[in-house]
Amino acid sequence: MATKPDPANKVVASNRQARRDYEILDTWEAGIMLRGSEVKSLRESKVQLSDTYARFEGAQLFLVGLHIAAYSSASAQGGHEVARTRKLLLHQHELHELQLRVDQEHLSLVPLSLYFRNGRAK
Repeated sequence: MATKPDPANKVVASNRQARRDYEILDTWEAGIMLRGSEVKSLRESKVQLSDTYARFEGAQLFLVGLHIAAYSSASAQGGHEVARTRKLLLHQHELHELQLRVDQEHLSLVPLSLYFRNGRAK
């Protein structure tokens, strides 16, 4: 019997072009620091992952180029910036390990998918 897809683990967007253009060595799961209207837009799948990458600024990791469209029911004053830099949430030891690998091996950090796990954007 087929199981129903779990709405708590919903895939919002995937970056199929990244899988074609890059060799995937490792995958990591990170949370994203978002604002209220951004979360609502993600739930409507109004997001584009193409041309998105992650970079280190100091000891923190940021997602650059993620385009989240404005929420349809939000007011013009209370909305969010469509293409702002968003902080990625990882444990300190994971950030340190990633930064060492990026610096030593000259790797690129590219998001492969954006999804909700237990109500949190990953």
